[in-house]
Amino acid sequence: MALIEYDVYKQKLRDLEPELQKLSAALDIDSARAETSRLEDETAQDGFWNDLERSQKVQQRLKQLQNKVGRQERLIREWEDLSALCEMGQEADDPDLLAELKDSFRVLEEKVEESRMATLLSGEYDGHNAILTFHAGAGGTEAQDWTQMLYRMYTRWAERHDFTYQILDYEDGDEAGIKSASISIQGENAYGLLKSENGVHRLVRVSPFDANARRQTSFAALEVMPEIEDDDQIEIRDEDIEMQVYRASGAGGQHVNKTSSAVRLIHKPTGIVVASQQERSQFQNKDNCMKMLKSKLMELKAQQHAEKISDIKGVQMKIEWGSQIRSYVFMPYQMVKDTRTSYETGNIDNVMDGDLDGFINAYLTQLATGELKK
Repeated sequence: MALIEYDVYKQKLRDLEPELQKLSAALDIDSARAETSRLEDETAQDGFWNDLERSQKVQQRLKQLQNKVGRQERLIREWEDLSALCEMGQEADDPDLLAELKDSFRVLEEKVEESRMATLLSGEYDGHNAILTFHAGAGGTEAQDWTQMLYRMYTRWAERHDFTYQILDYEDGDEAGIKSASISIQGENAYGLLKSENGVHRLVRVSPFDANARRQTSFAALEVMPEIEDDDQIEIRDEDIEMQVYRASGAGGQHVNKTSSAVRLIHKPTGIVVASQQERSQFQNKDNCMKMLKSKLMELKAQQHAEKISDIKGVQMKIEWGSQIRSYVFMPYQMVKDTRTSYETGNIDNVMDGDLDGFINAYLTQLATGELKK
């Protein structure tokens, strides 16, 4: 029986080889290697660090390219190791090696799928870090608890992908959950992968806060923006900004600082509000806010096809029935369904633990083929 299963996996591995070759071509690995070599030569030149701005950009680009090439090379090595393991296990007719082969092949398939998703990213800011901002909808504690569940879901997603995240702002709910929060997720293609998650998320469940155990529908909104460092296209006039300072408090009500170091910026022409309390310095928090504001304005500018910042109109996301991009149903059955792609799954526990790649892949695939529902 084991020998038959080894034959099945030998064929699966053979079928995977041309997929890996196609991935290398789609990711343009040869060009990435050539650019890596050129940039490494540049970093070795005398006076490279004299132009700090240029050197930092080169180092950042070099790291991206090295990660890209390294990830693909690791995939190929893992495929080669599994092919050798399959041969060895088949010759020995070893059931223990077969179990290892099955587990490792499943992991390899997941990694290949992740790499395939990266080939669907072609937007100008897809390679950037992402800024996620969560807002609770109407409904008090119930909606605030749902917002915290979403916050946990996306931080788990980041951890699954070996990304890091940094809390920028966090406002506790009145009794439970959170009213709003902002985090920066750092990793290659973070924005490109997470841009599909921008919108209103709807939850249906029996409320844990209702003594009569009635079914409750709650809404929360997630804004996803690319993190933009310095962009000459974004000019923000001082007179267009209202700055407010307040005392920072961390996640779970923990006080980060006893001074008024937290900063909130209001962009008067559009009504956009951003806040940061992560840093201990008011100046650092203001820098964070400016970065978030620039990212939000750039996103709106692209959405509205505006020629300049002064043409942008403020847009308030409607957090209500009919505006959701995805529904999470805990009862009377379990299902998560995306209204745009129609992708769905009944494994709601995995989704809430950050298993979102099926939704992201469906969105990016339909976006690339023009099939996405508006």
